[in-house]
Amino acid sequence: MAHIIDLTTHSDKRGNLTVIEKQIPFSIKRIFYIYGVDDSVRGGHRHHHTIQAAICVHGSCIVSNNNGKGEKTDFVLDHPNKCLILEPEDWHTMHHFTPDAVLLVMASTPFDPADYIYEPYDIADRL
Repeated sequence: MAHIIDLTTHSDKRGNLTVIEKQIPFSIKRIFYIYGVDDSVRGGHRHHHTIQAAICVHGSCIVSNNNGKGEKTDFVLDHPNKCLILEPEDWHTMHHFTPDAVLLVMASTPFDPADYIYEPYDIADRL
């Protein structure tokens, strides 16, 4: 089930330093970022195997999630110390990006088109 973790941040008069160390629950095999998004909806998939960690390092966006068990949740990513963990069963979309948004995503597997499931859950999947 998708959930937010708070990343360790050290702050002083010079600014903030957010650390990603021993908090991501998988070994990182791929990193990518999404930016310059218009009013489009991104994502629209889940995975067979891949776990992801998403951080909006600048600006904000919303990640809508459905875990296939009737639980639909919207997560607002609006601070660089908020990290959303998406499990393989989490069918998700990203939307409402601010013009300055940069969404950083770390994945547990290298890119593999066969790992993607694009069909959203329907009611039959919950029975």
